[in-house]
Amino acid sequence: MLQEGLILKIDCPDQPGLVAKIAGYVAQYEGNLVEFNQFTDKEGGRFFARLEIDTSGMTVGVEDFVTGFSVMGKAVGGKWHFRRLPYKMRTAVLVTKTDHCLNEILWRTRLGEMPIEVTSVIGNREDCREVAEREGLPFHHIEMSEDKEAGFREIEQLLQKQDVELVVLARFMQIVPQWMCETYEGRIINIHHSFLPAFIGANPYRKAFERGVKLIGATCHYVTGDLDAGPIIEQEVARVQHTHSAHDMVRLGRDCERSALAKGIRYHVQDRTIIHGRRAIVFGD
Repeated sequence: MLQEGLILKIDCPDQPGLVAKIAGYVAQYEGNLVEFNQFTDKEGGRFFARLEIDTSGMTVGVEDFVTGFSVMGKAVGGKWHFRRLPYKMRTAVLVTKTDHCLNEILWRTRLGEMPIEVTSVIGNREDCREVAEREGLPFHHIEMSEDKEAGFREIEQLLQKQDVELVVLARFMQIVPQWMCETYEGRIINIHHSFLPAFIGANPYRKAFERGVKLIGATCHYVTGDLDAGPIIEQEVARVQHTHSAHDMVRLGRDCERSALAKGIRYHVQDRTIIHGRRAIVFGD
């Protein structure tokens, strides 16, 4: 990740010369292209790109560069987004009982792998309070057993108060209501085991063990009103041997969940994802 610069994401109808036009605009003002990833969806006729630009040697101010890009962006019929570097994305983590995904997020954040600022940990149970407070983070317990709608309204108030840009469901075992999915469209990330819908309900790893599955995994995706059906960001898998017990499968599954969620968050925060319909275009790092 650059110390100073810009990230540009653009999505537009495919047409000849797009790479040259975009790169030419950067070169015109003596910006340095550190990274240029592109993808063309031939079936849909769309062009997607992500650029990292070193702005330290530019002949114009960064704001003028960003504003000036709109002329070309509009000319190619594009949708685009700039982000200034460096930055940290304000992120709230929602949890229920298990803490392995929360611990992964906090650990990788502490290492500097993910440019996020965890504003607080919000739980519908008290189980993860100790983990949050050990990191010096506020923990908010929201009771949801009696009135889930009121609970989610309270969560939304916290998110607004904390000016949250990203919401991570780190094994948050509640169904997010439609209105909240729409309010935070493209800004809520979830992790779940990849057995759905084959092993729904409680104890999915036990059910998978009883069926003798040979592969298990986890899926990190954006949250939509369709349960566990949002655009997929990242997936991890692990092979199961006949010697593995149900307990072993839980262990392997936790590893998959931690890894997939960490990558998914990093890709989102580094603006490596572009949502296109039911798909997520992901430019890996």
